[in-house]
Amino acid sequence: MLKQFIERPVLSTVISIILLLLGALSLFNLPIALFPDIAPPSVQVTAFYPGANAEVVARSVATPIEEAVNGVENMTYMTSNSSNDGTMTLSVFFKQGADADNAAVNVQNRVSKAMSQLPQEVVQAGISTQKVQNSMIMFMGLTSEDAKQYDELFLQNYLKINVIPQIQRIPGVAQAQVFGTRDYSMRIWLKPDRLAANNLSPQEVLGAIKDHNLEAAPGRLGQGSKETYEYILKYKGKLNKGEDYENIAIKANSDGSFLRLKDVARVEFGSYTYTATNRVDGKPVAGFAILQTAGSNANEILTEIEKQVKVMETTLPKGVKPIIMYNSKDFLDASIHQVVETLVIAFILVFIVVFIFLQDFRSTLIPAIAVPVAIIGTFFFLQLFGFSINMLTLFALVLAIGIVVDDAIVVVEAVHSKMEQTGMPVEHATMHSMSEISGAIISITLVMCAVFIPVGFMQGPAGVFYRQFAFTLAIAILISAVNALTLSPALCAMFLNDPQGEHGEHGHKKGFGARFFNAFNASFNSMTRKYIYSLKFLIKNKWVAIGGLVIITAASVFLIKKAPSGFIPTEDQGFVLYAVNTPPGSSLERTHRATAQIDQIINGEKATNHLWVADGMNFISNANASPYSAGFIKLKDYDKRGEMKDPDQIAATLTGKVSQVKDANAFFFNFPTVQGFGNVSGFEFMLQDKTNGSFEQLGTTTQQFIGELMKRPEIAFAFTTYAAGNPQYTIDVDTDKANQLGVSVTELMQTMQIYFGSSFVSDFNRFGKYYRVMAQADIPYRTDVNSLEGIYVKNKSGEMVPAKTLVTLKRSFGPETVTRNNLFNAVTINGTPKPGYSTGDAIKAVEEVAQQSLPRGYGYEWTGITREEIKTSGQTAFIFFLSILFVYFLLAAQYESYILPFAIILTIPTGIFGVFAFTGLAGIDNNIYVQVGLIMLVGLLAKNAILIVEFAVQRRKAGKTLIESALQASRLRLRPILMTSFAFIVGMLPLVWTQGASSKGNHSIGYSTVGGMLTGVIFGIFIIPVMYVVFQYLHEKMPSRKKKRLLKKQMEEELLAASH
Repeated sequence: MLKQFIERPVLSTVISIILLLLGALSLFNLPIALFPDIAPPSVQVTAFYPGANAEVVARSVATPIEEAVNGVENMTYMTSNSSNDGTMTLSVFFKQGADADNAAVNVQNRVSKAMSQLPQEVVQAGISTQKVQNSMIMFMGLTSEDAKQYDELFLQNYLKINVIPQIQRIPGVAQAQVFGTRDYSMRIWLKPDRLAANNLSPQEVLGAIKDHNLEAAPGRLGQGSKETYEYILKYKGKLNKGEDYENIAIKANSDGSFLRLKDVARVEFGSYTYTATNRVDGKPVAGFAILQTAGSNANEILTEIEKQVKVMETTLPKGVKPIIMYNSKDFLDASIHQVVETLVIAFILVFIVVFIFLQDFRSTLIPAIAVPVAIIGTFFFLQLFGFSINMLTLFALVLAIGIVVDDAIVVVEAVHSKMEQTGMPVEHATMHSMSEISGAIISITLVMCAVFIPVGFMQGPAGVFYRQFAFTLAIAILISAVNALTLSPALCAMFLNDPQGEHGEHGHKKGFGARFFNAFNASFNSMTRKYIYSLKFLIKNKWVAIGGLVIITAASVFLIKKAPSGFIPTEDQGFVLYAVNTPPGSSLERTHRATAQIDQIINGEKATNHLWVADGMNFISNANASPYSAGFIKLKDYDKRGEMKDPDQIAATLTGKVSQVKDANAFFFNFPTVQGFGNVSGFEFMLQDKTNGSFEQLGTTTQQFIGELMKRPEIAFAFTTYAAGNPQYTIDVDTDKANQLGVSVTELMQTMQIYFGSSFVSDFNRFGKYYRVMAQADIPYRTDVNSLEGIYVKNKSGEMVPAKTLVTLKRSFGPETVTRNNLFNAVTINGTPKPGYSTGDAIKAVEEVAQQSLPRGYGYEWTGITREEIKTSGQTAFIFFLSILFVYFLLAAQYESYILPFAIILTIPTGIFGVFAFTGLAGIDNNIYVQVGLIMLVGLLAKNAILIVEFAVQRRKAGKTLIESALQASRLRLRPILMTSFAFIVGMLPLVWTQGASSKGNHSIGYSTVGGMLTGVIFGIFIIPVMYVVFQYLHEKMPSRKKKRLLKKQMEEELLAASH
């Protein structure tokens, strides 16, 4: 079969050309994304209870919905946040691979069952259920130079009316999500004293508004009659202007005049809520995030968005400008540019190494051709398997450069050696060489691919990560094997010349190249002789080699245990986040004063480009509350940041500087690399109260627990935004007196809710959109507890009764937000490890502190990316074991022996030692990139061992002694082993020295693979032959083997006797 490819070079080249064409066509059709869909699907349920505090929302809204949703198909866990602004957000997380659309439908069905248990105000306000898109590709907004002319309210609604609809129509955009709820609203600011003076309750005013603000369908005249014309009857419809509402007649006076709404209220076309404010670089801003659909091309989407933004700029009001805070295209382009640059540098370095060893341009060209064929051809199969061009597949292709040349190098080197040893013509030498090494190439390829088979069994986000990485690499390796068995032999037969002639030319030439190659060959031959001499010593003194292997294995185990564990390194995306807490009960104005000081500190940093601040936003618990603030710092380009370039360093420095600001605690974070696992990097978990105790006790226990955590050396800081000391007043109603005065407690509470909370009245249409009519007491009537004196409630007799005669206010304290996790009250705790420690170390510290200090009835549950890291840690060791097991069984089948494969398997620790030695020296934790590199190294190290063992087995079958077989195989295979290994190492070197985007992932892969391959080669070339001698000897001494040899010898003697 292989002879056909050598004799038919056109067929061989056509196979490779077709692969190149298919790959090139797929390259332009593949979706592009930063990462594949790694985060598990999630569904968010949002509800609003006007005027209710966090405890009421948690008790009357969150609890019924959670109980209904709990246990929905494929659910893993759920978390809800209820805040004092009346909002409730429930996030339900599902198993990786679950269909997000089906999950949303299932959750919606469960929520529908709970509707009857919810307050009517909640149902009336509406409950939304939608799947969460985790792939934010852009975060931008509109900002105004003149805050008086165009404030945040105008900007946000301008966005929703004029910008968002266009963005959502761009192919690939899943959602354009606006930050904030400053929708237009017709605000009816009631004046309680004017209502009381006119003997009106707020309920009556709301009823009058509803009567006047309605849509109607009066019908038509003349339909079905003999009249000439039909006439459509239409009503003016809902009111949409402030003056229309002002003139609504509330009641008729005795003199025939009318009391109108403007007499008892102030009408304003204002905002739906006033709970948060946004600014960027000190100017008002309205922002939105753009999320892409799965399988879409992020670059194409962002390019189209940028075009739309340029068009939009021409129509914006004067002084209004767009600002882009985050554009994943910047990071993606930088990462892709870096990967392409790495690919080119690696290709050049590999080419140089191969040229030095082969010393012939034509010979070097053959393995060089293998690189584009394998790399570009891989894109076709990526499209076939539904993969995308992302950071993981690109990393895999960088690794592939150093691997895919291996098979072609083995072919070229084998042909060279055959011609040098036998003087055969190049075509015959190629055929003979392929007959000898084709089995090794196939077995190497099978082993390299078998290493990645167990990866397919990994579950969860880590499984997605591994599969994208490993399968891309396996595809490239398979293509390189096909190339080595088809194109490379054909090119050898076409391109290579008699090496005798080449050496003769070297001998006559006195140029630098000839002198260099002569010196290199002399040095290599001298090294080979010393190597063989050392091997003879080790084979004679096997316990030296075995003892060395035991020491290396023990050192590897020690380094693995010592290595800090991690998951996905946090990359530099040019973005830093921070969360601010001010004292409980702080107003939005007080929070603004504190964050204004923080603004000055941040803007003083040279690395700061833009600063976006959202006062009143708690992005840790995904709720709005006045004592909190969130900030988003866009950093300058990497080379313009000054001395501090790393976002983690910048975050740590700012945390220290901002600690001086009075009335504010601020915590800074790097932007998470993978979205969908929480808003901040570091670790995250829920502290659960399973005793259903008080919120005050939960707060006390939380602070004590965090205090114990901060004593640990592994923890840089741990914090929570939870505070149970928010000042409140508990209302105590004298029900007996209320009954005596004929006042309904329900009416009393509704009155207070309308005045001090807010109440939905109706809706209206304006600018082509629906907005709400909201009623509430005007600001001067709800400033403090004395405001209660101006509130009246109508009794059954129609008399106005002062509310203060029925109500007593008692000072109390409660939480600003209530978090629940899996039906228990809980607190979210976030933190980061200290420099020199990993998230794995921090996780162990949290577990130890929890076991020692948490009181009975309290527990904790990991959430976000930390949850996935813990799940993955158990899988990785098992997958690594399975990879080795698959390699072992494959080798056992190849050599028809359960013993001989140990000669290959036992050399793997030589590479493991290098992986953890180099990553330890570089300060890199045992993250997912290192683990993928480690699994890949199993195949690479086995490849080196196979090259020696396969050749030694052939020599042994040819009648050579065990030691002769081992020495001959080692001498003849040393050159290709060193050539392929050093080609791989230099191909990985660009990953070691990269900076900026994706540098942490590059370093993790670079240091681990370079270190593992370097020590694996240095130690492996000495240990492999010794292991072969030991296990081949044991293999041959097996009883079954003895019997077969004796039977064979007996049959030969009988045949010989019969012939005589």
